[in-house]
Amino acid sequence: MSSNKAKQPSSTLSNASKENITVNNTPTFATTTEVKRWIKTQAQALGFADCGFLSVHHPLFIKQMEQLQRWLGKGYEGQLQFMHNNHDLRAHPEKLVEGAKTIISVRMDYLTQAPTPRTVADNARPNHGIIARYARGRDYHKTMRGRLKKLALQIEAMLPEWQHLDIGAETDFIFRPFSDSAPIFERPIADAAGLGWTGKHTLLLNKQAGSFFVLGELFMSLELPDDQPVEAHCGSCSACIDICPTQAIVAPHELNAAACISYLTIEHEGSIDTKYRRAIGNRVFGCDDCQLICPWNRYAQLTVVDDFAPRHQLDNSSLLELWQWQEADFLQNTQGSPLRRTGYVNFLRNITIGLGNANASTDIITQLQSKLGIHSDMLDEHIDWAINEQQEKLNKPT
Repeated sequence: MSSNKAKQPSSTLSNASKENITVNNTPTFATTTEVKRWIKTQAQALGFADCGFLSVHHPLFIKQMEQLQRWLGKGYEGQLQFMHNNHDLRAHPEKLVEGAKTIISVRMDYLTQAPTPRTVADNARPNHGIIARYARGRDYHKTMRGRLKKLALQIEAMLPEWQHLDIGAETDFIFRPFSDSAPIFERPIADAAGLGWTGKHTLLLNKQAGSFFVLGELFMSLELPDDQPVEAHCGSCSACIDICPTQAIVAPHELNAAACISYLTIEHEGSIDTKYRRAIGNRVFGCDDCQLICPWNRYAQLTVVDDFAPRHQLDNSSLLELWQWQEADFLQNTQGSPLRRTGYVNFLRNITIGLGNANASTDIITQLQSKLGIHSDMLDEHIDWAINEQQEKLNKPT
């Protein structure tokens, strides 16, 4: 790996401390620290809460590959077969974008309303369809990549100001933005770049912002010094492990994805094992429980990005309202939305489980029966299960 050491500033800048000098309204950069500070300022202006820097040659990638192999060996990936692919690119991210030297890791807050601290209020609304908070608005992946591209173009425009520094600013600029769109160790990169620490639920935590944020990466050809990781602050707390409805967090920092409600309601194809159905409750797309209960999320920040604003009442829809969606409604209401990932039938499958777990109601049974024999044997099996759950509750002595 080539050196990250910057050239010494010229004599006219030697007493400039660590702040930029402005000449004719143009900032003059004396150190790579100032370059990174400038990039961070531009990132925040674009709606990113923070950013950090990490070399594509950082030793974490080999270490993470070893951990991934152990995790796969336990069968925790479920149907996520892509986790078995592109291991060489995961271990050597410099191969993913030829010429890239540095990864800029960014985080973007997505809450539009602060939840009640340390409370899973979603459980108090059993007849509502709960959609994970990140997914109630537009799909963040395009938003993230679009803003990362804007950041890259702003960086490219500044290259003439940085050519006196040994960071590759004098050569053709190469960049590529990512957001959950390539074989990248996204959370470990953010951890190593100082954006937070990995909580026991395997999500990134930030001391000033909790965990309600999404991550993205900008690979670029500039060579900038690594940022440093921050100290973990979970201590003896096990709230996320204790609250998980399906006990998917099998140990601190170890997740059985195949048992996670987010995986089951979004990624899993076909029938959901009956042993998980009652635990899923009213969650029809994703799950926020381990975040809602986390004490650090009392510091969760509200988003400044309009795309996360809920659409089509997805923050306040009953299960029966969602059940009424025809496929055309689903396609229209999920245009540009993460909910498209489930597909219509799996979305109905998830709602069916929610209806089985809802408060006892003959109307729910009638509504469930109305879709029997229409879509698939898999959905019919879930409908039969939900009807049976409802009947058991209605027949239960008061």
